[in-house]
Amino acid sequence: MLFVRLDERRYDFMATDEQQPRMTQADLDRAMILFGLTEPLTREQLDDKRRELLAAWHPHRYANLTNNPRKYMQMYKKGEAMTKEIQTAYDLLVAQLATERQDKS
Repeated sequence: MLFVRLDERRYDFMATDEQQPRMTQADLDRAMILFGLTEPLTREQLDDKRRELLAAWHPHRYANLTNNPRKYMQMYKKGEAMTKEIQTAYDLLVAQLATERQDKS
């Protein structure tokens, strides 16, 4: 079982027969807001936005912004948390795209 945080909530992803996480419409809406995308959504749009967000929030990006170790660690931890949120949202949206693709088949 994998536990991750998204918007200060804790989600548990239990593997199903198809190895996809359980998701609610609220989870998907939060993920879409984080990525700033609207439906219909393509995998290419999702990958591009993920790459852009990860570049902006990567924790090591803050290394040269301050000489204060305490402030650096605060910024690093925030970047780390956002990176995890971005990855969780990405996983949810990819799973949703896969589910939609299976439904159309």
